[in-house]
Amino acid sequence: MTERVPADRPRRPDLAAYLDHQRWFAGKGRDFTVSGATTVAVLRPGGGEVAPVRLDVVHVAYDDGETETYQLPLVAYTRPVEQLAHVLVGEETDAEGTLRFLYDALHDKECTGLWVAGIAEEREVAGLAFHREPSVRELPPGGASIVVGAEQSNTSLIFGDSLILKVFRKVSPGLNPDIEMHSALATAKSTHIATPLGWLEGRWTDPAGESEVTASLAMAQVFLKGATEGWELALTSVRDLYAEGDLHADEVGGDFAGEAERLGAATAEVHAALAQALPTGHLEGKELAALAEAMRGRLERAAGDVPELLPYVADLRAAFDDLAALREPVAVQRVHGDFHLGQVMRTLEGWKLLDFEGEPARPLQERRALESPLKDVAGMLRSFDYAARHLLADHPPGSQRAYRGAEWAERNRDAFLTGYAQESGDDPRSRSVLLRAFETDKAIYEVRYEARNRPAWLPIPMAAIHRLASTTSEQE
Repeated sequence: MTERVPADRPRRPDLAAYLDHQRWFAGKGRDFTVSGATTVAVLRPGGGEVAPVRLDVVHVAYDDGETETYQLPLVAYTRPVEQLAHVLVGEETDAEGTLRFLYDALHDKECTGLWVAGIAEEREVAGLAFHREPSVRELPPGGASIVVGAEQSNTSLIFGDSLILKVFRKVSPGLNPDIEMHSALATAKSTHIATPLGWLEGRWTDPAGESEVTASLAMAQVFLKGATEGWELALTSVRDLYAEGDLHADEVGGDFAGEAERLGAATAEVHAALAQALPTGHLEGKELAALAEAMRGRLERAAGDVPELLPYVADLRAAFDDLAALREPVAVQRVHGDFHLGQVMRTLEGWKLLDFEGEPARPLQERRALESPLKDVAGMLRSFDYAARHLLADHPPGSQRAYRGAEWAERNRDAFLTGYAQESGDDPRSRSVLLRAFETDKAIYEVRYEARNRPAWLPIPMAAIHRLASTTSEQE
């Protein structure tokens, strides 16, 4: 029997409490309220016992005036579902007074196939439009969905061993860069991405401004079966090095330099394809000065939060002064924007680049801005440094392992740059002022992040800060 409650005592789920415990919610630790929720559409199965899914977006208002919108697909049952207890959003009563238990629908294998079927059939319902990638005739066979557990800012589902669906949790008006850039790279016939299959777009009325909002809600791609994440491959190499004790990085069987060089070449190929398919431009004069000033501002804020930075501020600022003083225009284009070893996969066919969404915390307009490809290059250089050093938290800077780790990082950084230069015909090392500025900016971000979240890891970016502050760059 279903439970009924009096109409004058309706139940509503505590959405704020649920959001505050989700990994993908970016507002943890901030004071916020849920200002409302909007039902974008209802996904209904063609038949059988599958429950309909209500696609809701939850509107969050922070005490500082900032607002955000999060996607929360819901499935309702009249009785508790044990296997979904970990994603119980709350209880509510419907118009007839029936008590229903609401769960995050992305964890319900009985209904997640509705997303894939919608893309395959290019369905349109009120508030939703499913799109299949124009070059894709049919989707690969799927299977029961499995939630990817390691993801931080979105929720991804793997169907069988052939398809992965990424559902964007934090949503913003406009086309998500991940969809836009994958489609552009597919059109350019890039071999260094997972083939895009389609996406989902939602439309609703913004309760604050009462204007219509159109936003990307999900995207589907071919699943890279048997692929290995770049971060894990790099860590395996570092562990092999440390296990050998007195051998150099190039003497260990797990030497990573060949892969780093191939990754550099793949990165250059993707940058070339993006420049071919999407807008490009140049920065010079006042625009370079503005870029440098933004970097100086981030340095000042970080130094205010992390006292360990203070002795280096003057030397670090010099890197940004050199950037502002550049006289030659800097080519800009669409780039990855959040590039590191965790964003690449090694397959039998070679390296694949993932997640062109950019940093989810940044506004969509900023993530779609044109930037120098050297921002991506600098991000990967910093990632090699992290791979080498993060296992050394308990080892003093002067230890043999610390020396070998620094040697591994430098060897692989150099190999990556060599691969990039050979493929692109443009060696990033020849533009030392620009590369140093981007790497310094990234290291400053890391210092602030580690001080707030992982203090034990603070020595990793601080070692880079010491190196970068000591670098005397040559004017380009």
